[in-house]
Amino acid sequence: MEIKQHLKLSQQLVMTPQLQQAIKLLQLSRIELLDMVRDELLENPVLEDSVDVSLEQAKPGSDGEGAEAIREAETLRIGETETPVTQAPSDKAESSSEVKPDTQPGEAVAEFDWDTYLENQSNAAPMPSFRPNSDEMPSIEATLTRGTSLFDHLEWQLKLTRGFTMDEETVALLIIGNLTPDGYVDVPLEELADEAGTTLEFVEKVLARVQQLDPPGVAARNLQECLLLQARHIGADDDLVLGIINKHLHNLEKRNYAAIAKDLNQPLEEVYEATKVVLALDPKPGRAYTDEEPNYITPDVHIQKVGDKYFVVANDDGLPKLKISDFYRVALSKGPKAREYIQERLRSAQWLIRSIQQRQRTIVRVTESILRFQREFFEKGSAYLKPLILRDVADDIGMHESTVSRVTTNKYVHTPQGIFELKYFFNSGITRSDGDDLASEAVKLKIKQIVANEDPKHPHSDQRIVELLREQNIEIARRTVAKYREQLRIQPSSKRKQVF
Repeated sequence: MEIKQHLKLSQQLVMTPQLQQAIKLLQLSRIELLDMVRDELLENPVLEDSVDVSLEQAKPGSDGEGAEAIREAETLRIGETETPVTQAPSDKAESSSEVKPDTQPGEAVAEFDWDTYLENQSNAAPMPSFRPNSDEMPSIEATLTRGTSLFDHLEWQLKLTRGFTMDEETVALLIIGNLTPDGYVDVPLEELADEAGTTLEFVEKVLARVQQLDPPGVAARNLQECLLLQARHIGADDDLVLGIINKHLHNLEKRNYAAIAKDLNQPLEEVYEATKVVLALDPKPGRAYTDEEPNYITPDVHIQKVGDKYFVVANDDGLPKLKISDFYRVALSKGPKAREYIQERLRSAQWLIRSIQQRQRTIVRVTESILRFQREFFEKGSAYLKPLILRDVADDIGMHESTVSRVTTNKYVHTPQGIFELKYFFNSGITRSDGDDLASEAVKLKIKQIVANEDPKHPHSDQRIVELLREQNIEIARRTVAKYREQLRIQPSSKRKQVF
C-alpha cells in the first residue's frame, strides 16, 4: 500500500451555464421566448427594451427634443381633428382652426373658436344608431372579449327560471358546475348528494329540471340519455327512433341497418328515415359553449418569393429589442460593490442578447437548408414533398443533428403554400417503382384525395387503395395504408359507407 501521483490528460464536454442557456433558447417556442425575455427584463436591471425606452424618452413633459416633438404633434392634431367635417358657413370658421406660426402651443388651443365648432356640430347630420347589415362586418359575437362558457349559459337560464327553491338552486349550480366541456355529468349523483347534504332522490329531481335547459341534451349521464333528451325535445320520440337509441347504437355505428330492421320488425325504408333523425342529433351538446380562446400561430421565419428567387427572413416583429442600459454603464465607477454587481449583470445581459441573435441566425440557416432540399414543394405544393431527415440538414449546414432537432421543434415558417411547422418537412421515404422516392406526407395527401373522390355508397377498402396507389407507381403495404388513414382520421370503409 503506497500513495502515488499520476498525470492524466483528457478532454470532455463541460456544460457551462451559458451553454445550457443557449441550448434552452434553441428549443423554446416563440411564446416561451417572449415570456423568458420578459422575466429577464424584470430580474436584470441592466437590460432594457429599446422600443419602450424610446417611447419613454418621447413622453410629453420630459426633457429634450422628444418632448418638444410630441407637444408640437399634439398641437397639429388639435388643429386638424378639431376642425368640423362639414363646410364652415363663414370665413371666420375656416380661419378659427388655423394655428399661427408665431403662436405657442398653449395660445393655439386658447384661440380655437369653440362656439363655431359646437354650432357646426349641432347642425351636422346625426350618426346612425344601428349597425348596417353587411357581410364584410364582423358579427356582434365576434367582437366579444371572451366567449360564453357552458356554466355561464346554464347559470343565466337558471336565474331566469321560476320555481326553483334555494335548496334546488344550490343543487342545480352544483350539477352544472360538474359538467364536462361536452355537457355530460361525469360525477356520480351519490357524490353530489353527499356534497349537498341531501338525498339521491332530490338530486335526481333537480337533474331532471336542469336537463330541460338549453342546449337540448345537456346534463345527460351517457350518450343514450343525451340522444333521448334531444329526440323528445324535437318531438321525434316515436317507438322506432327510441328503439334505435335504446337498443341499436352499436348497429348504427356499424351501419348494420338490416339487423335493426329485423330486431324491431320494421321495414328497411322506415329504419333509414329514423336513422336520419338519430344522426342529426348532437352527441356533444356543450361544445358550442366554450371560454377557451384560440391559440394563434406567429411564424418564426418567413420565406418570400421575389421573382424566381426565394428569400428567408427572420420574423423579429413583437420580439423585444434588447439593449444595455446606459445608466448602468455610468454607474460602474460608483464603488467596488456596485461595480462587481453591475459587471455580473452586464455579462448575463450580453450573453442573453448574443444567444438570442445566434438563435435567430440558426433558425434562418436551417430554413435555408430546408428550402434547398424542398424547393419543388414551395413551387408546386405538398404533393411534391421529398423525403428528408434531420441528418441531411445537419450535414448541409455543418451542425449536430440534435441542434437541428431543437431548432425545428415548435417553430413555424410562413411560406407561399401556407404556414407549416418546420418538423413538417422531415418525412420518411416511400419507394416508387420508377425509382424516385416520395415523402410519407405526399402519400397521405394522395390517400386523402382517393377517399374524397370515391363513391360514398361503395367506398374503397384499404386493399383497393393499395391497388390505386400501385397504379401511380407507389408501392405500399395495406397495413401502412391503414396506419396513414388513421393518422388522417379517416374511418374504415364499413363506416364511410352511405346507404342513403
